[in-house]
Amino acid sequence: MNSPRRPDGPVVRDGKPYSRIAHLAEDVTPFIAVAQGLRERGFSTPAILAADRDAGLLVLEDLGNELVVAGEPPAPIEAHYEVAVDVLAALHHQTLPDTLPIEPGIAYKLPRYDMDALLIEVELLIDWYLPKLGVDLADSRRERYLATWREALQPVVNAPATWVLRDFHSPNLLWLPQREGIARIGLLDFQDAVMGSAAYDLASLLQDARVDVPEMMEIALLSRYTRARLKAEPNFDAPTFVRLYATLAAQRASKILGIFARLERRDSKPQYLRHLPRVWAYLQRSLVHPSLKELNAWYRVNVPPLKAL
Repeated sequence: MNSPRRPDGPVVRDGKPYSRIAHLAEDVTPFIAVAQGLRERGFSTPAILAADRDAGLLVLEDLGNELVVAGEPPAPIEAHYEVAVDVLAALHHQTLPDTLPIEPGIAYKLPRYDMDALLIEVELLIDWYLPKLGVDLADSRRERYLATWREALQPVVNAPATWVLRDFHSPNLLWLPQREGIARIGLLDFQDAVMGSAAYDLASLLQDARVDVPEMMEIALLSRYTRARLKAEPNFDAPTFVRLYATLAAQRASKILGIFARLERRDSKPQYLRHLPRVWAYLQRSLVHPSLKELNAWYRVNVPPLKAL
């Protein structure tokens, strides 16, 4: 891994750049901390063979290149996704600390996935995706959007916090058939990990922005997760979890629509536009949850149907 310290971007709010508000990693320290924390608990992350934190250089174990998807275009291998769901259920059953050791005398504290971070991410939809569609949003409608999201996200912020790896989806999951149980899933790209709701990573997996996850498969895997949690924790509140899942799936889809539109316009990467119809469809799935009625109404009025781009 060659990841030198990231310079701050432009200030966007309260004297802070976007990366700091959204709690994105600025160097390799979070990767080292989370990798070690996961490995100590039986999960498969690359062993760190050598490290120069100041230079941002790591020598990592090679976990291979066998994926949890197959074909062209890639499609989920359901048996592999089932194990990935089991990984999350096993992780979320544990009581996890927010501070992890790096080396003697040095520790890293995972930031909280707080309201400011969640809201600045959904703002990407109105700052980048809507302009892509030719929508000029009035200030009053923007304010209503953020107020409605703030209300919807309050239960997420109030929920018990666990490790949110944040990019738990097919590009970052490897299949390790020579290992057993949950160790068969190799984990990558978790340097942006935060403390937040357990539902986020499950939504990231089951509404993969780059892979079509059929709705019936999503429902079956969501049920697999809740059954595993209930088996381990009889007091696990499955209906509340499903509500948080729908909320964070909609939050994530809104963020990704904005990110992919930004990648095309700002970074000249039009290849991301091909994923927009899939992410838009995922968003519609999530917004039908009864708890998101007001958000669903806002989107129906203010976001035009996606057409060919």
